[in-house]
Amino acid sequence: MTKLKLNTKKMLAEKIDGIGWITFNNPERRNAIGFAMREAILDIIADFERDPGVRVIVMKGAGEKAFVSGSDISEFDKLRSTPEQVKIYDDLSKRVSVAFDNLQIPLIAMIRGFCMGGGLGTALQADLRVATNDSVFGLPAARLGLGYSFLNMKRLVDVIGPAFSKEILFTANRYSAREALSMGLVNKIVKPTELESAVLKIARSIAENAPLTIQTAKLTIEELIKSESERNVGKCQKAIDRCMGSGDYVEGRRAFMEKRNPKFRGR
Repeated sequence: MTKLKLNTKKMLAEKIDGIGWITFNNPERRNAIGFAMREAILDIIADFERDPGVRVIVMKGAGEKAFVSGSDISEFDKLRSTPEQVKIYDDLSKRVSVAFDNLQIPLIAMIRGFCMGGGLGTALQADLRVATNDSVFGLPAARLGLGYSFLNMKRLVDVIGPAFSKEILFTANRYSAREALSMGLVNKIVKPTELESAVLKIARSIAENAPLTIQTAKLTIEELIKSESERNVGKCQKAIDRCMGSGDYVEGRRAFMEKRNPKFRGR
């Protein structure tokens, strides 16, 4: 196990057996994300991306009450009260969003408790979402007079489609985990006592598979949900060709013929 040294105690990160763990560690504020936490997220993602041993990432909230509750509003008077501060704060938030969007490593959101507003936006950055059956979801922007950003809106629509997106945004209602599952907002719901084991089972399965194949699948799916004029098919083909010319492809064939588990190296 390797723990990362970060500039704040409100973010935790460690690497265990091919899995990178990100913990939003601000339970007193339902894991609301502050400025220093955002800076730490950039450091964590950069570290995980540099490490070929990290095959999958899991992000979770500390405690049992919430995954993430959005931005830490208690900081706004000090860090977001002037136009200059707002620009700095918003630029950092965009950098975090872009870092998540460009992440090639599979990302799983491990959700327990409240997953509302910005918390749901954070969860939507993940490739897969596993939640406890007592979790609660929603986007209350319409009750606050907020405009939900284009990129956040796109992520929501990409995951659950326009009809459910309109329902969530227009009504600003809260939804149960079962309702979230029926919408496709989460991939799986489990009992609270089963959450970690269920996520570990998925994460370990991903970690054991060929990294280049998974990266190619993630890239291609993300290109497919773009409009046809925006798709980079050549980039996808290049990734496919890299898989076919890799040592992992050789190892996969040999392991199949020898009836053993393959040992993939990501090259």
